[in-house]
Amino acid sequence: MGSVTLSDIGVTPLQRIAVIGGDVLHALKSTDSDFHGFGEAYFSTIATGAIKGWKRHGRMTMNLIVPVGMVKFVFYQEGGSLFREETIGIERYVRLTVPAGIWFGFQGIAGGESMVLNIASIPHDPDEVERLPITAIAYQWNNI
Repeated sequence: MGSVTLSDIGVTPLQRIAVIGGDVLHALKSTDSDFHGFGEAYFSTIATGAIKGWKRHGRMTMNLIVPVGMVKFVFYQEGGSLFREETIGIERYVRLTVPAGIWFGFQGIAGGESMVLNIASIPHDPDEVERLPITAIAYQWNNI
């Protein structure tokens, strides 16, 4: 998987354009410097307080955007119990670009049901992702 660190996770502010009747929320352009190809785009929903994780992709670069609600992402780097937290969503509209090789989980923290968009660099391949139970990595999740 190569040597990646938590500092390799990119945070890109995204444009939100106010339009009468509903805003336009940008996500990713092929001309963006952190564009790594397109495999597929998919949405996941998560209820406030719910936790999903842990996963680590072997080849996929993820571009994570939360256009509805608020979600806390927790990234874990093996070898030292290092964590990085990023809370994104309607109140902090950014894109997280996550290279392959980093463990992550996420928790819905506001808005009832939040929606996560992943614009993935490759199509889903169950053979390139590892999964662990949420209790396998010693992180203290918030009780919401």
